[in-house]
Amino acid sequence: MALSENLIFNVTKKEPELVCANTKTPTSTNHEIKRLSDIDDQKGLRFLQPSILFYPPSSSTIDPVGAIRYGLAKALEAYYPLAGRLFEGPNEKLMVDCNNEGVVFVEAEADVKLEELRDGILTKFAFVPKLSSNLPKLFCNVPGSDAIIGNPLLFVQATRFTCGGFSLGLLFNHSLIDGSGLMLFLNAIGEFAKGASKPSVAPVWRRDLLDARSPPKITCIHNEYDHNFLSKKPLKYPKDTFILTSIIFGSKEIQALHNQLPKGRFTSFDVITACLWKCRTIALEAHPDDIVRITLVVNLRYGAFGVSLPQGYYGNAFVSPAAISKASTLCESPLEHIANLIQKTKSQVNEEYIKSVADLMVIKGRPKLADTWNFVVSDLRKIGYGEPDLGFGEPCFTGVPWANSLDTFYDNVKCDGGEKGILVTLGLPSMAIEKFQFEVKKMIREPISKY
Repeated sequence: MALSENLIFNVTKKEPELVCANTKTPTSTNHEIKRLSDIDDQKGLRFLQPSILFYPPSSSTIDPVGAIRYGLAKALEAYYPLAGRLFEGPNEKLMVDCNNEGVVFVEAEADVKLEELRDGILTKFAFVPKLSSNLPKLFCNVPGSDAIIGNPLLFVQATRFTCGGFSLGLLFNHSLIDGSGLMLFLNAIGEFAKGASKPSVAPVWRRDLLDARSPPKITCIHNEYDHNFLSKKPLKYPKDTFILTSIIFGSKEIQALHNQLPKGRFTSFDVITACLWKCRTIALEAHPDDIVRITLVVNLRYGAFGVSLPQGYYGNAFVSPAAISKASTLCESPLEHIANLIQKTKSQVNEEYIKSVADLMVIKGRPKLADTWNFVVSDLRKIGYGEPDLGFGEPCFTGVPWANSLDTFYDNVKCDGGEKGILVTLGLPSMAIEKFQFEVKKMIREPISKY
């Protein structure tokens, strides 16, 4: 397949519209006010998170864009807070006014076949700006985190391709919903689009389940929010030089990493994350005495952490424990030592740790994650990104088309021959990408997979 990253094509967009819930309540004169949880209410979550799903042509004669718009309006009946607007209460506490002002929806046409985009999507998500609406620039007049106040909480662009396939580009307010919650919402859209009268999983608000205790008390160590680790020298590469790049780990690469470790002790997540943390730190040329950090986003929905969340809970349900290491120790250590750090960090999460995070938010004014020599990893492979059937089959590719100097995402992907792999999207300075790739290849000890 020819490289398609530089392919030129046009996307024609119709005028944006506000899609509201198909219901007369709540009315403009009787707004319901809902509080976000103290886990939701982190200042670091006050942004719009992008996501995109690609669907191949199907045998259906139904227009996918019309079906999605209909399903969206119906789903907002059940998930009505998403059609509201956020505001700040006392002490900057975020609340949502369930006023049904609506979410932004854009219908678009691309004069290209989906299969022609594949290489450019996987390498750097090169075409996503055309396929995900830039409407926040039109609707949100205030830059930065304040832009989420009083503005739409969800932006949707449905784009048809000439082959009959389509994409669904999304920007969602991370304060109100996380990736797992978004999948619940998308599944509801699909069920309504296919004629259901209600979602198979009823949405549950219950944000009180992840609120701080009274009185709050920090009882655990939270390296992820500790801003006191100082760098011995300025970062060689300024943050504005970081660009989105990606790397794929197929079964060969994963097995090559496992072969360096005791059999059965570590998961694929452990070994890949250990590899990336070390290679990234070397590529960014940390000072040997710097304290470097890795932050792991841990989903709380699987019931193993002492917190019981209802199946339909769609708020932010994760904590982010962090491991720290002296840079020289990390860069000189074998993979097993680093994988042990990863495993130990995940094991910190229990009921007390979760409560301590919520309490920290209240006591310390909802801090953001520390950004000095931090590497934040979100594994999205188990939350169902590849499953939402909107009435036209499952998507052929999904992902988070975004990364920065902190955030990295793992998604499922198919390599050549249909083999399953792990697509890692991360931000790196353009001048450091080649060195990073060299270090990964050296650690794997063989060429990396092709997509």
